[in-house]
Amino acid sequence: MNKRDVAAMIDHTILKPEATRADVARIVEEGAGAGTYSVCVSPSMLPLDVPEGLKVACVVGFPSGAVKPEVKAFEAALAVADGADEIDMVINIELLKDGRLAELQREIEAVRRAVPAPRVLKVIIESAALTDDEIVAACRASAQAGADFVKTSTGFHPAGGASTHAVALMRATVGDALGVKASGGIRDAETALAMIDAGATRLGVSATNAILAGLEE
Repeated sequence: MNKRDVAAMIDHTILKPEATRADVARIVEEGAGAGTYSVCVSPSMLPLDVPEGLKVACVVGFPSGAVKPEVKAFEAALAVADGADEIDMVINIELLKDGRLAELQREIEAVRRAVPAPRVLKVIIESAALTDDEIVAACRASAQAGADFVKTSTGFHPAGGASTHAVALMRATVGDALGVKASGGIRDAETALAMIDAGATRLGVSATNAILAGLEE
């Protein structure tokens, strides 16, 4: 894949709590210049003035996911009202660890109702903190709840970020029905291409410039 192909799969991301509006403006400029699919920001940074063709993604329940479904749904609805094209929600991992899969599905469904099509809903499962069986269960709940993507990681969990193993397992679970977003710890072209080879159709990265610098035109 060349530089343009990979750029078109990237959500150019800035989620550090210390990020300023000037930092976000820089990310928007970089994303537009590089041809990324979107920029991904925190809810407080919305609305964003972006060039035509550059999508806006926003996180909710971030980074822990440990808030009530109603709060995530409200946060998502506000983000959509503020112009977000895509919502990346963090699941409540407790529900998954406790085997309360019906509750997990209802949580995702609550956010889905707040993010009506054609807006896109991505579900962050924090794969590095899960067993393979839990990854499969989270992906199935996401699919049944009507999500558009499953996403590996916030990039903030101490267990780590994306792995090719998790991406491949997520792709095998959802098939072609959902997208798979790899995020967390992807800092060079080699890693980005490995994630794509494993089945990722979107990449969440802050190291966009470094990744693209390692690819041919």
